[in-house]
Amino acid sequence: VQQISGMLMKLFQRVRLEKPGQVDPRAAEFTLSLLTAMYDRSGTGYIKTRSAAAALIALSGDTLLAKYRAFFQFYAVHDGKVALITRSALRSLLTDLNQIPAIVGESCTLSCVESAAHSCFHGVLNSAIVEEKFLSWLRSEPAVVLWLPTCYRLSATEMVSHQARCR
Repeated sequence: VQQISGMLMKLFQRVRLEKPGQVDPRAAEFTLSLLTAMYDRSGTGYIKTRSAAAALIALSGDTLLAKYRAFFQFYAVHDGKVALITRSALRSLLTDLNQIPAIVGESCTLSCVESAAHSCFHGVLNSAIVEEKFLSWLRSEPAVVLWLPTCYRLSATEMVSHQARCR
């Protein structure tokens, strides 16, 4: 938690310099509080870096494709020249991501995560998949992470303005 706190302080300090007046001075504190509530409910003082990174990626303002690629990079194993994501790594990712809606009382069960992992690997004979298969599966908007593209679309439409007058 201390290491993540330091990283968040640096991150938000850099963003405050780039975008003065647009970042709350307590952003690092609030973000750490959210991460702790999601990933350290028992108060051990330990949060997996990969879990925190998944949450930050999911909550970032980046495009869905960029988020999906970042998830793959954080959870994939490198087998020589090729990066692959295993079933267990996919389960870990989905479990980590599931903590975000869980914080507001909206989560699925472990069987939901298992079912999603099974659907991703449907028809796959290997124990791991390449990035393209992973991205294709996420683009199909599986129910377990449906909240992610929904939130993305909501945030993307916040900036839309229409030059129409109402009568």
